[in-house]
Amino acid sequence: MSVGLLILTHSEIGHSLYDTAVAIVGSATLQTEILVASMDCNIEQRLNEARRILKQLDKGQGVLILTDMYGATPSNIASELLSKQTILVSGINLPMLLRVMNYPDLNLDELAEKAVTGGQDGVLALTARGN
Repeated sequence: MSVGLLILTHSEIGHSLYDTAVAIVGSATLQTEILVASMDCNIEQRLNEARRILKQLDKGQGVLILTDMYGATPSNIASELLSKQTILVSGINLPMLLRVMNYPDLNLDELAEKAVTGGQDGVLALTARGN
């Protein structure tokens, strides 16, 4: 058994990131569901759908929830799902998702830490300035 993964984002962000990550990794390494929550969605309906998905995903190891932006509709919905069996990491990017998918055997706490460090390590500022 492994941790389940719920990607909860605006628009098709989650689908695009996930499809790209699977193409890079070569396979889906975690049981994953993607849920879209637009700014004008029915929050109660999305929350109920997310609860249903969590029950499906949690095989005893918990569920990592990745959202696109803290304080926005997806993360607000995800915040309602927090329990001892869930961890929310906000600010999903491709490096974060790849890091998660490359460590499918980690426990929930370790996987959440990999998500955070993967996301942070993937943000760089580069310049072409000379010395």
